Amino acid sequence: MKEKFIQSTIILLIGGFLTKILGMIIKIIMSRLIGTEGLGLYMLILPTFSLFIGISQFGMPVALSKLIAEDKKNNKQLFFSVIPITLLVNICLMLIIISFAPILSHNLLHNDLTYYGILAIALVIPFTSISSICRSYFFGKEKMLPHVISNLVEDIVRLILMILGVSFFLKKGIQYAVCFIILSNIISEAASILILFIFLPKNVKIKKTDLKLDKTYIKESLEIGIPTTAGRLIGSVGYFLEPIILSSTLHYIGYQNSYITREYGILSGYVMPLILLPSFFTLAISQALLPIVSKEYANKRYHSVKKKLSQAITLSLIIGIPVTISFVIFPDFLLNLIYHTKQGTNYIRFLAPVCLFQYIQSPLSSCLDAMGKSHEAMIGTTLGMITRTMLLFLLSFLKIGLWGLIIAISINVFVVTIHNYKKVKQALQPTS
Repeated sequence: MKEKFIQSTIILLIGGFLTKILGMIIKIIMSRLIGTEGLGLYMLILPTFSLFIGISQFGMPVALSKLIAEDKKNNKQLFFSVIPITLLVNICLMLIIISFAPILSHNLLHNDLTYYGILAIALVIPFTSISSICRSYFFGKEKMLPHVISNLVEDIVRLILMILGVSFFLKKGIQYAVCFIILSNIISEAASILILFIFLPKNVKIKKTDLKLDKTYIKESLEIGIPTTAGRLIGSVGYFLEPIILSSTLHYIGYQNSYITREYGILSGYVMPLILLPSFFTLAISQALLPIVSKEYANKRYHSVKKKLSQAITLSLIIGIPVTISFVIFPDFLLNLIYHTKQGTNYIRFLAPVCLFQYIQSPLSSCLDAMGKSHEAMIGTTLGMITRTMLLFLLSFLKIGLWGLIIAISINVFVVTIHNYKKVKQALQPTS
């Protein structure tokens, strides 16, 4: 068990590091190809994209990973039982996006250039959903290599498509270039799915009985998936409302759209990706934790769960603390090195220490999911989202620009992390 956990963690760490580097390269090239205006436009659409991705998966990846890890079911039948649910949800979402795209772009985001990018989301979400479900199967089996390779292939394909296609569409207009960047996810996710199928055992045989829907499996999946989706949906709703509230409020009190788009692009496109760079480490630990904790907690080995979680948090801080110090001391150097800009240094200095709490939030959330307490994580997310949204609205009227959003983000991180820590501690109380 210990060796499997360490092996899975190492594979995910290496893969996470390479994926993070590729992601940074993609972001750098994208920012240089489409400029600050294009990046700001993309960042206005991204919360909407994240919202619908969260809904489209319907918590099935987490449910599938947990149930497969318990190794008490027909895994093939379980897999084919959750696929129809996901496809049905995706079809409904596609119709909703297409119907409400004009309202989202014009009335909510106050930028008509986001229209085509929002429409593109409808075509992308089925591919991201199927890809996530396929990955979750391997996670449940504690086979991390297929996930790592599929992620790398996905990012490489996206990078190639961006280099080849953005310049062409940029000539037609910045909105078309951003739309193309979003649509490129279709090909990259399809490539990822293909890689995952290659890693399936060659002796796997699918019988007709495996294709039949099992009501018990569907029920158990929904019991896990619904609170997981609700929690992520609440977080995504807050993220979705963020640019809407920000742009509407700042525009109302006199800020120009150009200022809002530029500063929001700097914060979301430069600052946040940079200070969250170490999160690949905590994400790797969290992904490795899920199947291990699922087994250990089901067998009431609370001491083992507590030990694994303690190791995860310790490792997260070992990486996070030195990186945070570097961000506080050398923000201008790092921004210039990666993005060729020094815009956002004050934002980084303020947010970097806050992200220490963010680094340990992922293992705590993963532990709650593995213990079957996704509803507790959902409550924490709800409290954080309500706090963040209210503060964003109120602080924006103080005419402090983007600082209202930055303060709201910080308080949200504290609220969610502290709540999840308390709930994990309560769940493992029998060890004391």
